[in-house]
Amino acid sequence: MTIPADATGDHQTSSLQTWTPRFVTAQDGLKLHLRVHGAQGGATLPVLCLPGLTRTGADFDTVAAALAADPEHPRQVLALDARGRGRSEHDRDPAKYNLQVELSDVLAALTACGLERAIILGTSRGGLLALLMAAARPGVLAGVIFNDIGPVIDAKGLMRIKGYVGKLPQPRDHAEGAEVMRRLFSGQFPKLGPADWLAAAQRGWELRDGALVPTYDIRLAKTLDGVEPERTMLGLWKEFDALARVPLMVIRGSNSDLLSRETVEAMRVRRPDLVALEIPDQGHTPLLVEPETIRAVRDFVLRCDASHQG
Repeated sequence: MTIPADATGDHQTSSLQTWTPRFVTAQDGLKLHLRVHGAQGGATLPVLCLPGLTRTGADFDTVAAALAADPEHPRQVLALDARGRGRSEHDRDPAKYNLQVELSDVLAALTACGLERAIILGTSRGGLLALLMAAARPGVLAGVIFNDIGPVIDAKGLMRIKGYVGKLPQPRDHAEGAEVMRRLFSGQFPKLGPADWLAAAQRGWELRDGALVPTYDIRLAKTLDGVEPERTMLGLWKEFDALARVPLMVIRGSNSDLLSRETVEAMRVRRPDLVALEIPDQGHTPLLVEPETIRAVRDFVLRCDASHQG
């Protein structure tokens, strides 16, 4: 799970909204929501941010705002709420919360927004969608940043996620929700403070009809029904190899139980030019809010720009 916060070190979340909402229509008519940072056009490539299983585009606010407002190389950054998450509509059929349908949603969003090529910043499940896109529509990809995800997923992390998705208690208020978040995730994020956990709760639950509810359809838990312990999941090396001509970056949390160092090294073997960054004192998934992390992401997308223009 991504801990949704705008900064580490116990800083309050900024109330300044740096994005505009946009709704597009999926292939089956379902409405999908995007946060749009910055304007389209110019010499820079757009970035499309794809969040994790139960997360929303709000998780990318800090890095998206920074990239969009870069004084020398501004660019448009879009963050998609997948179906059943955030402001996107819930699907009446929970069986459609699957990677193939969600891949079609991503492609529909790109088309609706007039984006022929984009850099994908994919957190967890979002990175898996980028891998599937490499096989289905490789020409769309101008670069990929994998945030704590790779071609192999460790079962230990999946089992941990399976243990809480759709099963969290309903807090009476966000302060109580912050304590729930702290109990669940402080082991992977030991440096976060009270304001960070409150920000996590504010993005993890929303007020609806006088009660706090998760910012995702709890039926998403069904997507994990087949997960079993002591079993490494997936082996998307063929899809990874399909990215041979695409600039790649991987970000790993040092405490991650989903993306192992061994998998990162295996990715390096296949792609010696892979940009790899490990974030200390963070787990699954890195927050993408620290200045040094944002600088590394900025440097990578500039490299993608140069590759595209060349």
